[in-house]
Amino acid sequence: MKKILILSILAAAAVLSACEKVSPAGILMAGTAVEDRVKMSNLFYKEHMDDHTVLMAFGDYTFIVGADSHLATDSGRLDEMMAIGLENEDLFYAHLGDLADTKAEYYSTLDSLLKEAKKRYVPKYYTQINEYEYVSKLNQDEHPRPVTYDEITFPFFPVVGNHDITHNGWALWSNIFYSSFYEIDVIDFLPEGDIAFDHLIFLDSASGTLGKTQIDLINQGVLDGKYADGESMYRYTFVFSHTNIFRPQFFEFASTFTREETFFLLDQFEKWNVSAVFCGHVHTWDERNFNGVHYLTLEAMSERNNPEPGNYLVRMHVGEDELAWTPVKMNYTPKNKKK
Repeated sequence: MKKILILSILAAAAVLSACEKVSPAGILMAGTAVEDRVKMSNLFYKEHMDDHTVLMAFGDYTFIVGADSHLATDSGRLDEMMAIGLENEDLFYAHLGDLADTKAEYYSTLDSLLKEAKKRYVPKYYTQINEYEYVSKLNQDEHPRPVTYDEITFPFFPVVGNHDITHNGWALWSNIFYSSFYEIDVIDFLPEGDIAFDHLIFLDSASGTLGKTQIDLINQGVLDGKYADGESMYRYTFVFSHTNIFRPQFFEFASTFTREETFFLLDQFEKWNVSAVFCGHVHTWDERNFNGVHYLTLEAMSERNNPEPGNYLVRMHVGEDELAWTPVKMNYTPKNKKK
């Protein structure tokens, strides 16, 4: 049975502003702000998150993935995702972009939703020892280090999507999540006393392109996680992207990466020894294997796109020697459908 301890601190961040235009169908019309987003994200990550954000598991664990919630006035589906993950004791929640439509009030709703989810999360995994400090219920140390409420991170990790950056939306998104290009390590303490490391890579693909800066950083090896002898330190590596790598059907009217960037990513995933890549964006389910990498493209969990209950989430089961995924049903029905 999995056990979870979150050791992470996210500090306050500066807010950058960017503007990119998106057609009603979600096709990127113009914009080069990916360069500014990635530069800001990498700087913030190096100064505030690098070597500080770590997820810890004890044996087998699971994580849950959703995509394209397009939160507006109704936050029911996104709140249901949090509730499902908390009930199942998933290690973390990944979201594949297009979190909310771009209005300040929607991001205010999103921020409030995440704060309420954290209020439910903390009592489940932490014991309050005084007015300000908590200790993990699952920490196996004899004298665990106390942490403040602000030092406990609710483990919701998104990538940025094209609808998140329209109408100056990057300022709203980054004010909550700070970085659109980052990595997180999972340290898994196995029953036999061994330790395994898993790798989570979050790419900024909201503009339908990685951009020069992101490609340069990848080529520099900022996400490689190699030992001194050049071998990877990771057991499993998972990649999360908004823009999909493969088009589910050849006539899909939705943007994918340019051919050159697609080939670059396919080659890079092989170098990283990636186990699975999770994508959103096209609101269509797709599953395939290519060069030993498993690709899952998720349907939209948005109640406006899919008002009826359905399997809009995916749960990945991470075992010592194997991986498996299962669909997760969402039952929330929009308010205007309940009559």
